[in-house]
Amino acid sequence: MSTDSGLLAPTWAGTPAAAATSDEAWLQAMVDVEAALARAQARLGVIPDSAAKAISAVSANQLDVVSLAVASRGAANPVVAFVPALMKLVPADVAEYVHRGSTSQDILDSATMLVVQRVRALLLADLRRCAAALAGLCVQHRTTLIAGRTLSQHAVPTTFGLKAAGWLSLVLDSIDRLESLVLPAELAGAAGTLAAYVEYGRLSEVQAGVELIAPFAEELGLAEPVGPWHTARTPIMDVGNALQFVAGALGKIGIDVQVLSRTEIGEVAEPAADGRGASSAMPQKRNPVLATLIVTAARQVPAQVSVLAQSMVAEDERPAGAWHAEWQTLREALRLVGGSAFTAAELLEGLEVFPDRMAANLARSDGAIVSERLNVALAPVLGKAVAKKLLGEASREAAASGKALREVLVAMIEVDLPWDDLLDPAQYIGDAPALVDRVLQRYQG
Repeated sequence: MSTDSGLLAPTWAGTPAAAATSDEAWLQAMVDVEAALARAQARLGVIPDSAAKAISAVSANQLDVVSLAVASRGAANPVVAFVPALMKLVPADVAEYVHRGSTSQDILDSATMLVVQRVRALLLADLRRCAAALAGLCVQHRTTLIAGRTLSQHAVPTTFGLKAAGWLSLVLDSIDRLESLVLPAELAGAAGTLAAYVEYGRLSEVQAGVELIAPFAEELGLAEPVGPWHTARTPIMDVGNALQFVAGALGKIGIDVQVLSRTEIGEVAEPAADGRGASSAMPQKRNPVLATLIVTAARQVPAQVSVLAQSMVAEDERPAGAWHAEWQTLREALRLVGGSAFTAAELLEGLEVFPDRMAANLARSDGAIVSERLNVALAPVLGKAVAKKLLGEASREAAASGKALREVLVAMIEVDLPWDDLLDPAQYIGDAPALVDRVLQRYQG
């Protein structure tokens, strides 16, 4: 059971990302790094194979995570307390081979990349679920009419398929950014020179400085770093930037769903479930809680990534405070984005769409939503500036009087135009269906 349940973080509480970023998960990653280091050193002949096997047999379940957390205050990082605890779990003649030549930052940075790699796999799986659901909405609603809205007001007609295609583009962009992330191992030694690794290699009459980097990264399944990145925090910042993009992309979807599910709009609804969306005081409510969880993450992650950005200003070969500020910040960003993607998949796979409601809202302006088209039609007859001014006056009079725009225009000007066609929203969606098809082609590869 995790020591951090997420009581105040419902976006990620109980999701796969919560388990993948728990104290126990991070501790297991640290164990995995120490085991990978031992195996890599054994491959080069620095330590015996039997020692590497004994170290690799240890599980984080054998360690007291709470005690380690408290003990970590003594050195301002958890590795210093972790290493002697790990040494006690292996045979006495193996203990001397634990953490041989290593430094705290090598272990924790590499463990961080392992955790990121594991969370990324969860994220990509959920984002692909989102993409599949959105592709289905694109196909189903390719020509379903809906009011396009700009600055919260009706603008011109569009299709719900195109709106879904915009969401799909963001999800595909998110997948691309996560897939392109390079997650390197960290192996550099106390001040980035690999000095202790080299010295232990000499004791065993082998070269085990830079030669150790490739097998270590291979054992972890991480990228091989070119050089030390103790204070060159590109890998962390790349992860932060990718997480911020994913959070924002899903946040855009979430906030659109919130708007479209407003009582007075009612064009979509979240998938129903027992107890979901309930209010403690108002029994009639069906709150868009899934979208709310997604938007919550989108509003928090940028602040966390800003801490990662500030931590790039890291003095010397290891900073006092900048590196330390990354840990919890990055973990919370991983949790929030992981929870957001998991929630978004559930939302989009069960999203209810109401075309009749979309059509009713589209008709509320009595033709004003196609004013742009009327302007194009009237410009050759009246002149562009005159036509625009006339339509503005007509729209205001229609809104004030409750009359249809066509009625007002016919009374204001005597122009023979195909009014029925010009005022039909279905005939003014431009190339929306073709644009949907282009996004679908990208999705289909």
